[in-house]
Amino acid sequence: MQQGLITTDQLRIGLTEQKSNNTPIGRQLVRLGFVTEAAIRDAMARTVGQESIDLSQVVADAEATRLVPQEFARRHRVLPIAWDPDERALTVATSGVFNVVALDQLRAMLGQRVELKTLLAAEAQLEDYIDQFYGFELSVDGILREIETGEIDYQSLQAIGDEYTQPMVRLVNALLVDAVKRGASDIHLEPEYAFLRIRFRIDGVLEQVRSLHKTYWPGIAVRIKVMSEMNIAETRAPQDGRISLTLNGRPIDFRVSTQPTIHGENIVLRVLDREKSIISLDRMNLAADSMPALRLMLARPEGILIVTGPTGSGKTTTLYSLLAEINDETVNIMTLEDPVEYPLNLMRQTSVNEAIKMDFANGIRSIMRQDPDIILVGEVRDRETAEMAFRAAMTGHQVFTTLHTNSALGAFPRLLDIGIQPDIMSGNIIGVIAQRLVRVLCAFCKEAYLPSPEERKLLGNRASSAPSLYRPVGCKQCANKGFKGRMAIMEILVMDSDLDELVARRATTRELRTLALSKGFRPLADEGIARVLDGSTTIGEVSRAVDLTGRYS
Repeated sequence: MQQGLITTDQLRIGLTEQKSNNTPIGRQLVRLGFVTEAAIRDAMARTVGQESIDLSQVVADAEATRLVPQEFARRHRVLPIAWDPDERALTVATSGVFNVVALDQLRAMLGQRVELKTLLAAEAQLEDYIDQFYGFELSVDGILREIETGEIDYQSLQAIGDEYTQPMVRLVNALLVDAVKRGASDIHLEPEYAFLRIRFRIDGVLEQVRSLHKTYWPGIAVRIKVMSEMNIAETRAPQDGRISLTLNGRPIDFRVSTQPTIHGENIVLRVLDREKSIISLDRMNLAADSMPALRLMLARPEGILIVTGPTGSGKTTTLYSLLAEINDETVNIMTLEDPVEYPLNLMRQTSVNEAIKMDFANGIRSIMRQDPDIILVGEVRDRETAEMAFRAAMTGHQVFTTLHTNSALGAFPRLLDIGIQPDIMSGNIIGVIAQRLVRVLCAFCKEAYLPSPEERKLLGNRASSAPSLYRPVGCKQCANKGFKGRMAIMEILVMDSDLDELVARRATTRELRTLALSKGFRPLADEGIARVLDGSTTIGEVSRAVDLTGRYS
């Protein structure tokens, strides 16, 4: 409260909830969504004069984990992160600084000559990284072996929990946990004639992780359908469902879709991990000149802000990140989505529902009567939705939405095609953001090389400033892929009176582009090449997401 992280009312709610379930107040405040795990960790660390640590920045030390058995680490919530053989010092992360019993037992196990250094870590992070540092895939293998041979792998039973007596239940859970650990955005379960292929989409690229015999498939399919509340008897029609689980100490949702194929039902699960998907603008690794342009657009009191790009280009993440910048108790943010993917505090979120005639257009109409300041419309698909969105913008609201076009300038002909008049567009569009996602080179193993003549042509007039580019190699840190993580490349078109005038008189895309370039607009291709030159990614990655053929002349 002294640091302004929570209010008196929030503390009172937390203490009332604590009486009913007897959990520590810090954990209760996190569960209610009033503060983050990191905020509690840092506040506790300052209070007791202890140093805190963000485990996502830590690289696993094999020697340290070898010193402490996995069962001990899991039971006492102590994670060894570094071993210094010269000083005989072991650094451990723990969620409880007063966990004296566990630390005494650890000293007794290691011997008195080992010095222990403790750091404070967030509880959810600690559980996640105990699993990650000790490896989890063995338990998947163990469950498969148990199903095949009838032998019980007791280690995997302890790792998942005693209540999972059915091996198939544990197998599905282990696959979901494995996908979340690897940072997958989608899980593909694909039946073939004689086997089941399991693929994860990691950093935008599908990667095969398992092949199981077809005898496993009926059990896995039924289990997933039960979890997502689908009809297990229906195998001939597509179905949709949702699974909400707590994995690695944090809530994660899965959007599930089934599709009948000739070899059985194909199931795809979209992983909705709030912690990874909703990030602040400052952490989005954007170009330096992008931030002022985005903040300038957010400062406009009314109008429409459009984010464009293909499916899977991070449009929803960008919209949520923009909303998070202005989301506080002074504004009423209402959203209309298909469906709501990430439940957020302070926002009134609604899913469109065709069954009760709650489509985008009717939804906007009803939201307008709820005294909103900011409206998020998941997608402009038709004329009626577009007209209602523009009507909301013209009556003094900020409207955020997405549109399927290939570029920022392509938004205007698309809106014309839907049926929006140019004089309505003029003056009511705050700006258009077109974006793509590209994989980032692993910082540990990327390798410099001299660009070829063809690559120099793509670099254009900036080739002379690039004596060397970088390419992927592969190491332990990036699972031998050469890439780790993704970042957004954006072209940001900030509307002003000059551009509005061109839009009003139906100017060609060439005219709009010429004027925009004179005002500092940077196309996606240029933005992508800038990221190649600063060593963040490769030309191959950029060309996979953006059309670079226009530069090859």
